[in-house]
Order: sequence, then C-alpha cells, then structure tokens
Amino acid sequence: MLNMSHPTNALIHESSPYLQQHAYNPVNWRPWNEETLQLALKEDKPIIISIGYSSCHWCHVMEKQSFEDAEVAEWMNKHFINIKVDREERPDLDQIYMDAVQAMNIRGGWPLNVFLTPDKKPFYGGTYFPKDHWIHILDQVSTAFKNHREDIEKSADGFSMSLQASEILKYGIDLPKPIDASIIQEAYERLDRQFDKTWGGLDKVPKFPMPSIWQFLLGYYYSSHHQPALDHTLLTLRRIAMGGLYDQAGGGFARYSTDGEWLAPHFEKMLYDNGQLLSLYSHAYQLTQDANFKEVADRTVEWLSREMTTDEGGFYSALDADSEGEEGKFYVWSFNELIPVFSPEADLWLDYFSIEGEGNWEEHNILFRQQFDEAFIQEHSIDTAYFYKRRSEIYDKLLTLRTARPRPFLDDKQIASWNGLMLKGLVDWYKASGSEKALQLAIQNAHFIQQHLIEKDHVFHSYKKGGKKKTGFLDDYAYVINGFVALHEATLQTQWLHLSKDLMNTALNEFYDEAEGYFFYSSAVSTDLIARKKEIFDNVIPSSNSAIAKSLFLLGHFYLYDEWVQAATAMCQRMTHMIKTESSYLTNWADLALWIKGPFLEVVIMGPKALSYAIEINRSFLPFKLITGSESADSSLPLLENRTNPDENTYIYICNNAACLRPVATVTEALILIQSHYEKN
Repeated sequence: MLNMSHPTNALIHESSPYLQQHAYNPVNWRPWNEETLQLALKEDKPIIISIGYSSCHWCHVMEKQSFEDAEVAEWMNKHFINIKVDREERPDLDQIYMDAVQAMNIRGGWPLNVFLTPDKKPFYGGTYFPKDHWIHILDQVSTAFKNHREDIEKSADGFSMSLQASEILKYGIDLPKPIDASIIQEAYERLDRQFDKTWGGLDKVPKFPMPSIWQFLLGYYYSSHHQPALDHTLLTLRRIAMGGLYDQAGGGFARYSTDGEWLAPHFEKMLYDNGQLLSLYSHAYQLTQDANFKEVADRTVEWLSREMTTDEGGFYSALDADSEGEEGKFYVWSFNELIPVFSPEADLWLDYFSIEGEGNWEEHNILFRQQFDEAFIQEHSIDTAYFYKRRSEIYDKLLTLRTARPRPFLDDKQIASWNGLMLKGLVDWYKASGSEKALQLAIQNAHFIQQHLIEKDHVFHSYKKGGKKKTGFLDDYAYVINGFVALHEATLQTQWLHLSKDLMNTALNEFYDEAEGYFFYSSAVSTDLIARKKEIFDNVIPSSNSAIAKSLFLLGHFYLYDEWVQAATAMCQRMTHMIKTESSYLTNWADLALWIKGPFLEVVIMGPKALSYAIEINRSFLPFKLITGSESADSSLPLLENRTNPDENTYIYICNNAACLRPVATVTEALILIQSHYEKN
C-alpha cells in the first residue's frame, strides 16, 4: 500500500511492482543483492528476509499493520538488515527459505518472514504475524542474537546442512524401474480415493484447481477407457466453471476456492493458473465437444486479451485479490445491483446465480451456479437458445458495470515460465477449436518471448519495459520450450522447434546434474544462494523437473536424439515408487509415464495439404503423439528427411520410434490407424 508522503527506501529503484509497493514503508527495506549482503556482514546484523508477491492478501495485511508502522520500523531498522523479495522474481530464494521454515516444523505460506545470520543461514521464521506478535519476535530474536550467538549459529548451520542435502537422496529416489500398467493403475486408484464425487476436485478444503491431476486423468482415460476417470474430470471442470473460482462476468480463473463447493475464491488471478486451465478445458472440449467448455475457454481468451496482454505481446503476471482495501470487492455484487440487470426475469436469474438478499458470501453475492444448465432449463421450461442468449446479454451488462469500478492492482511484470504456460494454453485452444484469436495471441506472444526474454539461447526469468531482466530458472526453460513445441505442432513452422532445441542444450549445460540425472532449479551461474535445489514435486504448477523431462522426451523424438529420450525416461522411471505412493503430487510425472509406456507416435505429414491436415488431426484428443510435417521437402528436421512424395498428394506417416506404417492419404485413415495402434497395445 503506497504512502507517497513517506520518504522512500532502496526499493524505489526496483522494477518489481511488489517491491515498489513497499518502497514507501518506513522500514528501511533493501533488495537482495551483493551490496545488501555485504552490508549485513560488515555491520554483523541478522537479516530479515520477507518474501511475498503483489497479489498476496495477507502480505498486504502485514504491511499495513506492521511495515507501515513507525514503532515496528524503528525496531527493524535498528537491529536488522531488512530485505524484501518478490517470490515471483526470485522463486529460488523462496524455495530455499520456505524449505527452511518447514524444516523448523512451521507451516509455510506468504508472507514468508525468515531470520538469517549475516551469512544468509536461516535460524527462525514464520508467515503472517500480527503487529504485537511481530514486535515480540523482533525483541526476542535481537536479544538472542546478542546474548546467545553461538546457539543461533549452531542452529543455522544445522538448517543450512539440511537445505544442502540432495532431494534425490532425501526422498529415496533410486534406480530406474520399468513403467508398466500396474504403476499407473495404482496412481489412479490412490487419487480416486481422494475425489469429491459431488463437487468435483479433491475432497479437501481449500480447493485448488490442480490442472496436472486432471490432465493425467484424461490421459489415463485415453489409455485405459476407464470411464470414471473421465467422468470425474468432467464433473470437476463443470463444477469449477459454475462457481466463483471462475469469473462468471468477465472470464478467467481465480487462484483457489476457500470452501469445498468452488463458491468463494481467493480472488487473485494468476497467469499460470489460467494458462494451465485453458489447456485443460481445450483437451476436455476435444473429447466431448461440450459447448460449455468452449464458452469457458473463449471467455478466458477474451479476458486475457482485454486485461492481461501488453502492447508488445507479453502477458502480465497477476491481478490482485483486493481493491479499495477489500478482498474481492471488484468481483462481488449487492442484491440491488443485480435486480435491474436480471429484469424482467429477475427471479429466474436470481435463482440461477444463487443470489440472496443478505448475500451468499460475507454480506455480498458471488455469482454461483449450483444446478447444471440442462437441469435448470428443464425445471423452468425455458427455450435453450433463448436461455443462452439472455445469459450472454447479462454477462455483457455485468462486465460493463464492473468496468466502472476501481480495478485491482495489476502486477505488470512478464514472467517467462508463466508466459510459456499461457502460450501452450492458447495453442491448445487453437488446436481444439480453430480459434484464430487464440492463435494470433499465441504467435504474438512467441515473438515477444523470442525478442524480450531470450538472448543467445538463454532465457531470462522476467521482463518489464524499462527494468532489468532477471536470470532464468529451470521452469522458464521448460515451459517456454513446451509452448514453442506446441506452436510448431499447430503451425508446422520449424523455427520454434529449432529454438526449443537450442534452449534445451543450454538447460543441459547449465542446470543438469549428471551425477544424479536430474536438473537443478537455478543455473550454475547462481552465486548468491546457500543451496541449489532440485524441484521434484508437482503442485499448482508441475515441477520444473517433470516439465523439462517432458521437453527432453518430445525433442528427443523430434530430432531422433535417443540419449534425450533415455534421459527423460530414466528420470521418470526413478520416480515410479513415489508415483504410486504420492500420486497427487506427482501427476505430471504420471502423465509422462503414460507417454513412456506408450506407444508414443510420431505423426509426420508431407505434401501441399500438410498444414490443413495437421489442423484436422489436432482437433482430436491424441495425448501420446507428436505431430510435424512440411508442405515441401525439408531436411532441417530428421523426421522429415527422405520423405519425398511420389505424386502431388499429401501423405501422413504414422511412426513409432521412427519405424513407420504405410502412408495414408486422408485424415480419416490416419485417425483410424492411430486408434488401432493403441487398441493393439
């Protein structure tokens, strides 16, 4: 919360919107850099590292209660070196010190406040603290640092040793084991026991969308024809689209639901959620042709274009949960506001959106659909076409009304990994629906990434016009590569594939640990960390190691680099025990296991209709394949070499490990061949 009347601190020179928010605090905040770290050593003071992000509600609360308070600032400035970190700019620091707090048997979260020795070693920490508690902790820590320094140093050394321990050894990741159907079956069965069979998702609160779980279930359904896997995924997607987590008026998704019915979200909107969910709804639409899924995807693309796209083609990071000092104020409605919008059938639409006179959430109303449309239409004997026409008109009116409200804060930095996730989401929606708007946004974004976030085959982590670019992390490489590969499959333009290969070579050179066969999260050039971590577990975003393994596997097939395919396969095979026992946190690994179990097909199209054939094939849900091709002879890609056509027709080659079936001349024949290949296996 900016108090422009107060003198600024060192954060005023930072480009991060989150750091800028704290630039007017009386706390003498400094950025994490060599100058600050050297100052801590010189003055021999403990460090407070406070980590948050611009759309974090409790970060705002603690700032208002404590960091804007003169008494608190006096304590902090006198006894500590105070460092503010944007976790979205420095996820490596967030990983390290979040792990440290959890090693202290303290629940993690944001804001994350950790006390360090002058040489960056953690010895105490926590999350949100009310003002009185925070002052008490400041007193206790500063006193202990002066009077019991030896004990603090000993404790800090212990936590630092723990942080430097190998994740591979810590979790008992052992020798590769063959991937068979039983491993994938056990992973599914463990997930099945956690399903909420009424409201979708997992049976716990709060509810996060967790897209990688449902992506795995779609792949599992495709390989096994197990109908309950599909049914639960579709139930989840329908329930999400009916609740407050999905922005009924404006499109796009909030971060998570605070309840078990998807009613009340934590209202911040993150680019990474929306990119993944766009991919997920795209794949569900390919399978079902459900018009509701199409509407959700189209309106999410509209929201992205309207509110989250820069004039250079990049995508902003996040929209805050708060506006005018209140969480959700931008998104909720009073009863009286809605009556004129819903009239002349006010009672009907009040019922449809579960609107109450006293509010359905904290004296306000969130648009929330409890009945499936088909049942509601039947119960009220409404003409279906009229119903959807009126609903569309209502959405337009609500969006117009809301546009006049003070907007939530926009975090306008552009993060490479999140842009890569949204790039893939847009391409997936283009593949599923033929949406030209999605394709144009994707192409613009790919060029933006190439121009502003890549230099000499290195990916920068974030970009903001006029700001300093940040060194890239493993997930930046993984998700940019995945987005570029998807764009190649949609357009057959080989430039995106070749760029992906170059980026993968950089990732292998700077992140890969040959001794353990996995990738570090931070590059070898990182020198300001007390530990280099390996991210293994899939969470709201799949882990960088599972994502880069998928990239390795795909590019290995495109370029016939068997060593890349084998490296990715070994990474996944060593995870098999945990895939079975920790399924909900390893679903992107489980999805890769489905690829490896196979058969994984290479679909190669050669001839004048190559692109139009690719567009047709991409309309179908075919999860265990890559697609490439060219309208003319092309030797730049090994899969295309020596595929000259005997006539002017276009031919489709269905291959497995570069061994191809007889070429066919129609998409229908190709789809039959692909399906029969899976039926035989």
